[in-house]
Amino acid sequence: MSKAVSETSVAELDRKERLEFNKLQKRLRRQVGSAIADFEMISEGDRVMVCLSGGKDSYAMLDILLGLQKTAPINFELVAVNMDQKQPGFPEHVLPQYLESLGVPYHIVEKDTYSIVKEIVPEGKTTCGLCSRLRRGTLYGFADEIGATKIAMGHHRDDIIETLFLNMFYGGKLKAMPPKLLADNGQNILIRPLAYCKERDLEQYAEIKQFPIIPCNLCGSQENLQRQVIKDMLQGWEKSHPGRLETIFSAIGSVAPSQLADRQLFDFAGLTPVSGSELEPGENQFINAVQVQ
Repeated sequence: MSKAVSETSVAELDRKERLEFNKLQKRLRRQVGSAIADFEMISEGDRVMVCLSGGKDSYAMLDILLGLQKTAPINFELVAVNMDQKQPGFPEHVLPQYLESLGVPYHIVEKDTYSIVKEIVPEGKTTCGLCSRLRRGTLYGFADEIGATKIAMGHHRDDIIETLFLNMFYGGKLKAMPPKLLADNGQNILIRPLAYCKERDLEQYAEIKQFPIIPCNLCGSQENLQRQVIKDMLQGWEKSHPGRLETIFSAIGSVAPSQLADRQLFDFAGLTPVSGSELEPGENQFINAVQVQ
């Protein structure tokens, strides 16, 4: 699909649909802009490597970043990068054709991680973990090759919430996906510009823009993945209690370490009572009254 086709798909909307699309586009751009500002994701002179998987989220991320680049108060570069993992039937022409129509600098990194995953992971087991680790390692190295200062990933708000529950339910850890992260190698900074965006908004945006979606034959065909179980649970909650996901996402950014139980995060051993001399005037009377009760 070309840029012209994408523009035509929007132009063909009727007046009401176009108004709704404009509202959607403004909302997504505002949310991406807010995430970038809140977490200082992009700075003057940055070269941002935009990772494209061929899915709706990464297409939308690139599209929105291109729009923001035109009006941003700072100058930064965007370089699109796709990793061809040599999956059988992968349409190698789709992304180059699309990116050339946009006039965006891009690279296709070829590495056969598909064979590695299929060889190591038993049939029927989840491939996502190993696949993502191999992909990350390759992309980190390539970012260094092209001098990228930031690596942009297409994870959205729902991905972040799902990861929180995945780690709690299956990993026994209280962690999610941060909007900005220093990679384990200590060299690369990952950013997630879609951190404030809802998946359903991105789905609607991709449908209207008619992005050339490329399905993942390696993991997309697997059923009963743990993430899908979590997704179904969260969607059920949102249906029964609208706004619950927004509340959960807000909680991720409002952590009270002293109210949890991580001894590395909070000094429980060093807790000491407040002496009388450190109390504010009148506090002694309150404490005495409580003790009497």
